[in-house]
Amino acid sequence: MTLRASVNGIELAYESFGSPDGRPLLLIMGLGAQLIHWDDDFCSLLAEQGHHVVRYDNRDAGLSTHLHDKGVPTPGASSAYLLDDMADDAAGLMDVLGWPAAHVVGASMGGMIAQTLAFRHPERVLTLTSIMSTPGPSVAPPTEAAAAVLYVPPAADRETALAQALANRLAIGSPGYELDRERFTRMAGLAYDRCYDPAGTTRQLAAIMASPDRTESLGGVNVPTLVIHGDADPLVPLAGGQATAAAIPGAELVVLPGMGHDLPQPLWPQIVGPITKLTANSAGKA
Repeated sequence: MTLRASVNGIELAYESFGSPDGRPLLLIMGLGAQLIHWDDDFCSLLAEQGHHVVRYDNRDAGLSTHLHDKGVPTPGASSAYLLDDMADDAAGLMDVLGWPAAHVVGASMGGMIAQTLAFRHPERVLTLTSIMSTPGPSVAPPTEAAAAVLYVPPAADRETALAQALANRLAIGSPGYELDRERFTRMAGLAYDRCYDPAGTTRQLAAIMASPDRTESLGGVNVPTLVIHGDADPLVPLAGGQATAAAIPGAELVVLPGMGHDLPQPLWPQIVGPITKLTANSAGKA
């Protein structure tokens, strides 16, 4: 069931998995992605490992508030908001959930938000997991082909949108794992029907580009941290994960061979396992 939380003058849509008595785990998705891109089965795996999992739509994505009045950013124009604001959204959602603190997992832009949350609201983060992310866009620039994915013109109809989604995934996804096209097409159709808003994605991208590099701030993060990255990621190359791990004292870096800029199903155990170990060890020490 999708619920709504009033946070920072907007509404965030969210869903939960697992027992409320489980370890609180907040999942933050990436650029233009929706909460459903944390696959149901992936969330169930985390819940089975003792987590109370909450996934949510960022502002300008899915069923959360879209800032249509802010228009579409143009080159050189100021962004409507920053990653700081999106991190504050996450903290506000935790307030609504009644979570004083949580284990936080972010993927891609979600990793950037999670990183920001960890130093902006350090008391709210029990552990940090940053997946296929980076301290800043200039740290690990995308390949030319991968960068083109960020600037694909909006689709005029559902069929074109689904074709674009597939082309994008083939451009940046995991070369070491065969794409389940039927499953992917089903998810892409669900995402389109749930919400298709390229302008919102552009505003999110503007927030990424306008936000300052986090390297120095990450040096002050003192919670157990896990950095997961693929060695074949063309959108946020491995250097981004290496830089994240290097910036955070004591961070553990897990490099997954053949993984690109997605979460291929065969790798889920290798992602869920280290996250569970991190959160369980932290809970034991608490």
